[in-house]
Amino acid sequence: MSRPGERRRAARILACCALLTLAASVAVVLLAVVEAGPLIVLSGLVGIVGLAVGLWWLVACRGALRVCGAVLAVGAPAGVLVHYIGVGVWIHALVALGLDGVAVLFGWGAVRATGKAYVMRGRAAPPPRRPVLIMNPKSGGAKVGRFGLVERAEQLGAQVHLLDTRAGTDVEALARTAVADGADLLGVAGGDGTQALVAAVAAEHDLPFLVISAGTRNHFAMDLGLDRADPVRCLDALTDGEELRVDLGSVNGRPFVNTVSFGVYADIVQRPEYRAAKTETALGLLPELLEEASGRVDATAGQKRLVGQQAVLVSNNPYATQDPLAGGRRPGLDRGKLGVIGLRVENAAQAADLAVRGERAPGLTVQTARRVEITAGADTLPVAVDGEALALSPPVVCTVRRHALRVLVPRVRPGSVAPSSPLNWRWITALALGRAR
Repeated sequence: MSRPGERRRAARILACCALLTLAASVAVVLLAVVEAGPLIVLSGLVGIVGLAVGLWWLVACRGALRVCGAVLAVGAPAGVLVHYIGVGVWIHALVALGLDGVAVLFGWGAVRATGKAYVMRGRAAPPPRRPVLIMNPKSGGAKVGRFGLVERAEQLGAQVHLLDTRAGTDVEALARTAVADGADLLGVAGGDGTQALVAAVAAEHDLPFLVISAGTRNHFAMDLGLDRADPVRCLDALTDGEELRVDLGSVNGRPFVNTVSFGVYADIVQRPEYRAAKTETALGLLPELLEEASGRVDATAGQKRLVGQQAVLVSNNPYATQDPLAGGRRPGLDRGKLGVIGLRVENAAQAADLAVRGERAPGLTVQTARRVEITAGADTLPVAVDGEALALSPPVVCTVRRHALRVLVPRVRPGSVAPSSPLNWRWITALALGRAR
């Protein structure tokens, strides 16, 4: 690993490159304005707004308006390009876009270079004597079989239980039976929903818990710094491991390790056809769900009241990027706080504002709280807990238990990178000038 001073110098060089590239892009745009007039800037902005409005109509509307949205989403940028070709500045536009892309890459490189590459360290843990691992053979595209996880685990002295997904095995009951039989470690190779159920049993009995990254996305494993590309490496914890204390979320008494979703997303995952055709199901249901006032929820997060939200996401510790349109990581899993994101978009103009401004848009609320209460006008409320569909009776209360879970991880593992700053040009400028802290 490079030294902090070397990373700092590399970050400053990347920040300088980002600013120089951005300045070159601005120079190209100014040259185009000199040649063709200021209307080309206005037409570019109109194209961006038209694209955002078109995407909103495509997602939120049906029939003719959805068709118009598709046409606008394609036609707005195409129209801008035709206009630029007509006035002879299309090469300028392509060069400026290319330079913008390079500037963003340099900017993110500077952010990552100053980000603290870390491996969460815990205390040394002795190898378990009677580890019990529960594996879902179908999870993550059959990773259990492809990576030979059963054979490797048994070689290391673990007892393995394979889930029969057709029989609907009670995972929690299986974990409790293992504890009653003398297990001194519980582990799961499967999705995050299964991980949470077994983790709750481990936390209840104060046993270490082993995460094996054999799910589809493995968000929990990623934020623990585990190797998602090779789940076999997670088994190294059985012989050379260390123990971390992390938080465990709870929604009406049910555990979760990642997120609880309410509103639009929760409604979609309730549908039986969602698993087989996710995109088609979402596009078919979104117009109805976004328009229905009955599907909205109210949330009380700490002292803040969020009314009429189309979607609310509650996470076990906040994400570094608080934007539902982007992915993200949780820099820590031991802060004792819930991350809360609320979304309320009423029309195409607000959708365009959200697309352009992201988390700074008024339709998006981002904060943290130790307790979140969700209410709605219905007798039951669709909820997606770590991606699994449930129906709970409101009010639905989310809380977090700090340091409730003992997680056994390999001593040698990839780790995580937490960005020290979001990508904003004021901070990058300060970094290039040697003034950023």
